[in-house]
Amino acid sequence: MTIRVIIVDDQSMVRAGFAALLSAQSDIDVVGEAPDGRQGIEVSRSTHPDVVLMDVRMPEMDGLAATRELLSPPPGVVHRPKVLMLTTFDVDDYVYAALRAGASGFLLKDAPPTDLISAVRIVAAGEALLAPTVTKRFIADFAKTRPARRDRSPRLKSLTPREIEVLELIARGLSNQEIAQKLVLAEQTVKTHIGRVLAKLDLRDRAQAVIFAYESGLVTPGDQ
Repeated sequence: MTIRVIIVDDQSMVRAGFAALLSAQSDIDVVGEAPDGRQGIEVSRSTHPDVVLMDVRMPEMDGLAATRELLSPPPGVVHRPKVLMLTTFDVDDYVYAALRAGASGFLLKDAPPTDLISAVRIVAAGEALLAPTVTKRFIADFAKTRPARRDRSPRLKSLTPREIEVLELIARGLSNQEIAQKLVLAEQTVKTHIGRVLAKLDLRDRAQAVIFAYESGLVTPGDQ
């Protein structure tokens, strides 16, 4: 199946470079481009891409606002693409807000070409592009700004004890392999548990699972 992609970035050279790289892949088709968030929304709703490469900082409408509109569309609009944010720095003020808005992850603009291609495929497959090392930094920054919740969210009651264990370890930044080792499980079993956690809690991906774990009171700031 071909992955349909649009590129939203205010720098024409960046758009052209990314488009050329991605279009050279047999399984990726670049179906549109836009120089700002507002036009990006229009292009997305007319082309129905699987993945939107979205720059964070742009004129007219930034990537964060555009992501919110794409993933929380008005009544009658059913298409919701996966959004991969493009950032200049690995610790960006917008990262947490972008993930909260529903973005599936983020990628540095100066990442190797192979990383961009891989990122598009990963996000298109429904997985979050948030490496464990990045997750740990993200958690640390997030924890500093969030007060500890005194009571746990009732939504946690829908999970089995094992699923709660898995969610807690995701929130601590462990990879699937590390979770498997810690719980003495097969890695495929861990993936199955994660899939059930996401389905039961109506979460898009691993990134949102990290956020939920903190906001639900399962994991508290400083409890690393």
